[in-house]
Amino acid sequence: MQESSLSKATALRPIVIEVGGEPQGVVVPQDGGYRFVAVKLPAFAVDGQQFETVQQAHLAVSQAVRGAGAA
Repeated sequence: MQESSLSKATALRPIVIEVGGEPQGVVVPQDGGYRFVAVKLPAFAVDGQQFETVQQAHLAVSQAVRGAGAA
């Protein structure tokens, strides 16, 4: 029984999203997808958004960070 709860805890861990080697936030599993939680100012444009995959979240964060750097 304990083993299954450990597997679940591991599966629910936040996944760090980095852009250019710098952490911008994390995605957490939620409602069959992933919700992004920003920790750096350039990524706040994406904060709270839900994505189907981690890859989609990473792409959106990358675009937001690069767009903020161009401004």
